Amino acid sequence: MRFMDEYRNAEDAHKISSAIAQIVTRPWTIMEICGGQTHSIVKYGIDSLLPRSITLVHGPGCPVCVTPIEQIDKAVQMAAIPDVIFCSFGDMLRVPGTKGDLLSAKANGGDVRIVYSPMDALKLARENPTKQVVFFAVGFETTAPPNAMSVFQAKKQGITNFTLLVSHVLVPPAMEAILSSPTNRVQGFLAAGHVCTVMGYTEYEPIAMKYNTPIVVTGFEPLDILQGLWMVIKQLEGGRCEVENQYARSVKREGNREAQQIVSEVFITVPRKWRGIGSIPQSGLALAPGYQSFDAELRFGLSDYTAEEPFECQSGLVLQGVIKPQECPSFGNKCIPEHPLGAPMVSSEGACAAYYRYRRNEQ
Repeated sequence: MRFMDEYRNAEDAHKISSAIAQIVTRPWTIMEICGGQTHSIVKYGIDSLLPRSITLVHGPGCPVCVTPIEQIDKAVQMAAIPDVIFCSFGDMLRVPGTKGDLLSAKANGGDVRIVYSPMDALKLARENPTKQVVFFAVGFETTAPPNAMSVFQAKKQGITNFTLLVSHVLVPPAMEAILSSPTNRVQGFLAAGHVCTVMGYTEYEPIAMKYNTPIVVTGFEPLDILQGLWMVIKQLEGGRCEVENQYARSVKREGNREAQQIVSEVFITVPRKWRGIGSIPQSGLALAPGYQSFDAELRFGLSDYTAEEPFECQSGLVLQGVIKPQECPSFGNKCIPEHPLGAPMVSSEGACAAYYRYRRNEQ
């Protein structure tokens, strides 16, 4: 606990917030693009420590939240197929599709299992050669390396009853989509430290330059976030637009080369649809030609399936930082954790879930 307490010291937090107040001369809007940072901001009231002229908005930093609704439908359909073992992390089980969720598929007799690693799913495939084992490969660049490794090992070991339902998305294209939108009001970014631990931050440098927007790679504890905000605001006030690294204890500029290598071996970059946002060019990963035999969509004939999102859910506006969760008319009434309309109310990293848990009485 000492290590965690070191980054949650209230006295130090007030010192940084005072330092921010001393340099602010005009309003600024800053977006964090990580669900873990969103929950820290809401849980610890970090935004309440800032001058009123500083507005924090929450971006599409929750991988569960941006998984498109048709991918959930595909997962539910695959889980209903006899002799399929469908494996997923637990936070995906209650994400609603148009035809229920994975938990309901399990209740209806599907063999749906929670795993803690894609290698757990690969082990199941090895132990159950007469079954088809599907792993739901969801996430940003952070989870791409272990998912790539599972396919790499499956091919190396000759395991043919293992596939991935891939729904990987990439952060830099999403940032560009936000900055180029006519509704954009973001003037600075806090970048997700865990993503940059894998990928580094060289990809952010042309974005900062092109859009005149400072980007600071930031950790997840309260002092990390406050220091990241101070660094962004200092750049904004000084007229600078650079990429800086607050999370130096974990992140290097070049990232993790070995992790990047396995990702580039197994995956290729493709356009990807984001839930609530729409299609973003070259913002996703798909299996490379040499690994397409491990593609669950191809194996089960679901590549062309599409679905429409419920009109009542305004999670897309929340994910783009246009509105806060409590500004959605359905928040807290039609949309609650037990009966969610959208993924941000379900996921442990979702902005709507954070506001419901910590601030629903402030509506």
